[in-house]
Amino acid sequence: MPHSRTGGGDAKTSRGGVLRRLGEWCARHFVIVIIAWLVALVALQVVSREFGGSYSDNFSLSQAKAQKGLDVLKAHDPQAGGYSSQIVLRDAQQPLTALSSQMSTTVADLEKLPHVLSAQNPLSAPGTPSGQQNVGPLSDDKKTAYITVRFNVQPSTLGDDYLDGVDTAVQPLRSAGTEVEYGGPLGELARPSADDRVSELIGFGVAVIVLLVGFGSVIAAVVPLLSALISVVGGLAILGLLAAAFTFATVSPTLATMIGLGVGIDYALFMLTRHRQNLIDGMDPVRAAGQAASTSGHAVLVSGCTVIIALAGLSASGVSFIALLGLAAAVTVVSAVVGALTLVPALLGLIGRHIDRFHVRPPIAETEAGAGDTPQGTWHRYAQRVERRPLSFLSAGVAVVVVLAIPLFSIQLGHIGDGADPTSFTDRRAYDLMAGAFGPGSNGPLTVVIDQTNVPQSQRSALASKAQQSLDGVQGAAVVTPLTPTQDGDILLGTVYSAKSPQNAATTDLTNRLVDDTLPDAVQGTDAKGYVTGTTATQVDFRDIVASQLPVIIAVVVGLAFLIILAVFRGLLVAVKAAVLNVLSIAASYGVVVAVFQWGWGGPALGVHGKVPIESYVPMMMFAIVFGLSMDYEIFLLSRVHEAWLRTKDAEGSVAHALEITARIITCAALIMVSVFAAFIVSDNIVVKMLGLGLAVSVLIDATVVRLLMVPAVMTLLGRHAWWMPRWLDRVVPHIDAEGARTEARSASH
Repeated sequence: MPHSRTGGGDAKTSRGGVLRRLGEWCARHFVIVIIAWLVALVALQVVSREFGGSYSDNFSLSQAKAQKGLDVLKAHDPQAGGYSSQIVLRDAQQPLTALSSQMSTTVADLEKLPHVLSAQNPLSAPGTPSGQQNVGPLSDDKKTAYITVRFNVQPSTLGDDYLDGVDTAVQPLRSAGTEVEYGGPLGELARPSADDRVSELIGFGVAVIVLLVGFGSVIAAVVPLLSALISVVGGLAILGLLAAAFTFATVSPTLATMIGLGVGIDYALFMLTRHRQNLIDGMDPVRAAGQAASTSGHAVLVSGCTVIIALAGLSASGVSFIALLGLAAAVTVVSAVVGALTLVPALLGLIGRHIDRFHVRPPIAETEAGAGDTPQGTWHRYAQRVERRPLSFLSAGVAVVVVLAIPLFSIQLGHIGDGADPTSFTDRRAYDLMAGAFGPGSNGPLTVVIDQTNVPQSQRSALASKAQQSLDGVQGAAVVTPLTPTQDGDILLGTVYSAKSPQNAATTDLTNRLVDDTLPDAVQGTDAKGYVTGTTATQVDFRDIVASQLPVIIAVVVGLAFLIILAVFRGLLVAVKAAVLNVLSIAASYGVVVAVFQWGWGGPALGVHGKVPIESYVPMMMFAIVFGLSMDYEIFLLSRVHEAWLRTKDAEGSVAHALEITARIITCAALIMVSVFAAFIVSDNIVVKMLGLGLAVSVLIDATVVRLLMVPAVMTLLGRHAWWMPRWLDRVVPHIDAEGARTEARSASH
């Protein structure tokens, strides 16, 4: 019986370990720990507000071809080589040519703004050549136009205050009754600030219901939520401080909140559940908290490290933007682990034996049969059914996963354009005005740069003619403007407009066709070099770089997780099984995301306008996050299986025992994490919606299909062979103790 460990020799053994001593100290000195947490929280908030940085999507890809083209253009024509944004104008009552005075005033005032290199007056700018589709800057009916403003920095990084000057500059046109919308980076700057409070409240509300229904105790429901909230707030303050030194994407705090809340509630719940069982088994609160820290705390630490390692694997992409997203999420994972190991024991010490004092139903412990060594509850009987027909349960799980993964084979990576945003966003309205007046390709022009610096003057005319001829015949282009030399004559500059929208696969194909075939053929036989640059070309480069690195990320993350499982459980087949089943569950979640967003199955219901590609970095982020979170449940389940195996050497019975005492907590934890992730689907940010849905589905699949069907079936089929480990490998791989399994086994032997 567990409470028998309070005897002399057993107590000495059970008290061993840093985590046990830490848990007992925090529970015994709960006043000091809680005050220290609150003081640290306030201090971090003050320091972060005073010295913290801001979040920005301003990043560059030095290895991207589009960036090289932009650098060449900047060197020869700084005004043409800046960052462009459109101010779109629409007047349904009168032609814009009637507002030439207001237009001139607006353009002149825009050019006076800081960081502005130039502003193009659409009324005096050259139009599209006759015979071609009109791509602006003035529509055929003269009622729609756009001002192209070029900046020497990315406009989206200038801060909300910068828009005050832009609003003042365009006021003459607005006063004349003209609709003015900001497109591109200016439109992104004008978007309302992200507010995740609704998502957080929804997630917390569902978590409270799940905890109350699952465990009955009101206090037991509050502790995980309180611990997770405090941990996440502290983590976000630290992230704000890091933002002063690193450029984190604007989605970073949302992602960090999403992951931090999910793992924070889960980790605290695992600690709390073990603590309650220890109290039921007769331990005093301090000893029970220390025992929970020594056992579940070990699993929390190992699981947290697994998640962090998976997120750190994103650095293998070689793209700082993605690596920093992983770092942002890792910050709140670290704070969640620290909170679970220190704040939770302190709260448990404060509560003492009153943890079940307030309840909405009879409180439930880890098992339905009490503290006996051979529980026979519902989940135990279910595990016995799996034991009798393991192939049937495994086949059912594989079938579900395979069906859900089918859409994955048609995945289209790309960039989600402004056309998918809510109509309340000015950049969405600008996008619609541009597409309606000038065609969908006008929202993503491709700038062609031909560097003829090393081409003799006698050959430049022939080069220009050949290049123009090659561009005019390129497949997928709606309009190709004439190539014009820069002022120094060393650069030929032109624009290609796709027949499709920027996020359409046809535009991606056009961009790659220009880079890989058209321009190399055009400059063949000369020393000229051709580039395609601009926002759309950069996005295509980013997509290609990320897609090429995705296999590397998968290999790194799976490999590291495999080694962790191997080091913890000393079973080669157990580690292989964990890696394979987690990859299958992630593939299924990818399939659901593709079906909803790319195929449009339910996208409009989620506030997504039309079908959109899968944002290029979402699969990479999902893989790292989901693989890490999947290992959470894997470690908590397998640690109980391993603990029973070390004690009894009964392979099948160990699976049934572990499923009995972990199924309820894993199910409740998964439901909470699913609710936290799914709540972010209400966000206006399409990428956040995509991540929220993908993570919610993956956790749901992992905690049900994988953890309840496939894992017990595979473990039953493997039997004692699951724990086989070659001797040479056992000597090489370091030993990591999860949930104090070896300590428990030693205690049980006394």
